[in-house]
This record gives sequence, structure tokens and C-alpha cells, in this order.
Amino acid sequence: MKSFRKELWFEAPQRRQIVPITPEVEACLAESGIREGLCLVNAMHISASVFINDNESGLHRDYERWLEKLAPEKPYDQYDHNGYEDNADAHLKRTIMGREVVVAVTDGALDFGPWEQIFYYELDGLRKKRVLVKIIGA
Repeated sequence: MKSFRKELWFEAPQRRQIVPITPEVEACLAESGIREGLCLVNAMHISASVFINDNESGLHRDYERWLEKLAPEKPYDQYDHNGYEDNADAHLKRTIMGREVVVAVTDGALDFGPWEQIFYYELDGLRKKRVLVKIIGA
């Protein structure tokens, strides 16, 4: 059994942004040399998410509207967490969207269903954050 670990860094130019990262994860898989196993991709910050879905701009706008209804950014004083920071909404949105994804690796490729892709979702941007890619297998 082999193990591979790599960090991917992102710096979103706005507070919230969905970034397709499948090509970066596929590059990690190629670098690992692993042909059969599992690939974990997880956000290493509590105000960011990694998820799998369709790369469709309307769906991405739907996520924004839906999450903003569930945990609106403003007014900041609606959240007990917001004292020194103004990102309580980002923490709540991350809980909904999730921390990580695991994808099977089959014959040296990510074993996706139709239309599936991996995304990094920045929920409190304007600074560098990282995603961990951990691949295990043979």
C-alpha cells in the first residue's frame, strides 16, 4: 500500500467563490502513481468546503442563494460568534456544504459518476487557505 499527500493552496479574491479543482486533484493522482485506492480531498479551514456536484453556473448561483437564506452574512450582529470576526455565517455554511469528499480510484483515474466534479468553496475569502489531498492505495 502506498500513501500520497499534497496541499493545494487557494486565495479567493472575494468573500465567497466556488472553484473547480478536479484538474488539480487529477494531477495529484497522476503524481502519486496510485492506480487503485481512495482519494480524500478536504478543506483545512473551518470557513471553506469541498464538495462534489455538477459544474453548472446556475447550480452554483442556486447554492449561493440557498446558503444565504439559511445563514445570511449580514447583519453581523445576529451571530454570537461575531465579536472579533464577522464570519459566523461562513462557519454555518461550511457545516451544510461539508468538509471533504472521498473518491474511488480505479485504473489510475478518479471514479466519478456522470457530471461529477470536485469543487473548493471559499466561504470567507481574501486570504490563503489550503486543501489536503490524501491518496492511499496500490
